[in-house]
Amino acid sequence: MTAPSAYVDLDDASAILAADSLGALHSAALAGAQIRATASAVREGLLAPLDGLRPRSVVLVAASGPARRASALVAAVLAPTAGVPVVSLPATPPWVGPLDVVVVAGDDAGDPAVAESVAAGVRRRAEVVVAVPDEGPVADAGGGRVVSFPPRVRVLDRNSYARHVAVMAAVLAAVDPASSVGDLDAVADAVDAEAMRHHASVEVFQNPAKGLASRMAGRRVLMTGDGVVATEVARHGAASLLRAAGVVAAATELSDAVGVIHDLGAIVGDSAESGSVDYDPLFHDDQLDGPPPADPVRVFTVSTDPDDSLVRRRVAVLGEVDVVRADDDGGPRTDLEAPAPAAVPGPTTPVGASLRRALVLAVRIEAAAAYLQLSNVHGSNFEASGGRE
Repeated sequence: MTAPSAYVDLDDASAILAADSLGALHSAALAGAQIRATASAVREGLLAPLDGLRPRSVVLVAASGPARRASALVAAVLAPTAGVPVVSLPATPPWVGPLDVVVVAGDDAGDPAVAESVAAGVRRRAEVVVAVPDEGPVADAGGGRVVSFPPRVRVLDRNSYARHVAVMAAVLAAVDPASSVGDLDAVADAVDAEAMRHHASVEVFQNPAKGLASRMAGRRVLMTGDGVVATEVARHGAASLLRAAGVVAAATELSDAVGVIHDLGAIVGDSAESGSVDYDPLFHDDQLDGPPPADPVRVFTVSTDPDDSLVRRRVAVLGEVDVVRADDDGGPRTDLEAPAPAAVPGPTTPVGASLRRALVLAVRIEAAAAYLQLSNVHGSNFEASGGRE
């Protein structure tokens, strides 16, 4: 009997949705809702205790996971133009005091490291904002002396990236006008417009997330970024692929990948497939035939630059590379998809535009990871049933 493919047809919406018992696609589509909920909380006065405060520094504390990567992205976007030092750290440092604002972010209210960071900020009389579920040891550590900013939209932990970014950006805007990203609702609109294009009913050639998933399937993945901000998105993308779909993906700056080609003459892309044409795992003998061929490497370059001419010149040396980018007018696109629909209104500040593009691309890669996860689940179920469905 011929072994079934490990991957379901991504255009088979009914099969994809049937495999999505945990709501992976729905969770990945709620990034805009998380940002909008954050904007609503700010309008309700949740950050009013910070009004008029001009701190010595803003310390973004996140130990791991999406919160840690979100703090790195916010620092990369906002620190260069902020009117106050912005520091991203895994724990509350010993030098914070009454003149500082500490934002502690995470997804596990029972994490002792997160609770200790909250308690340390309180002990040192810093202004502490806690973006963690308001329960358990973390809530106890605050002792009612913190600004609690718990999640309002329930998603899988791996999809909390957008919420953490929005909360940290909102806190920075509250204490430093130079760090304002503009209207968070407009950022949410751009993210929602992207998420609409990821729906299971949208075919691969019009669905940027499915397009990415189809190019990643069965390959080793190298995520690169064409700048500091884009590299942070690439790192989040690699982590999302691993956590959601078990895809082991590396992440690095584009210059590193180009340097490998220049210095070592390494070959990446689909040309590596030629070594596996005659490979049959059933009859392969390592002692006679040598080691089995490795999966081919596919390079994806994330770009947040509104002008794509420079990045395309830089990736030309890598051969066949997918450039994943979002248009500056708010209409996201990638070179694998059809033209984007009408643009949605965007933020009015340059840092807001940069943050919007970064979140649009992060959401796209998270959705691609969900599609890879579901196609793997479907393939596993198919094989477990002996090819019967």
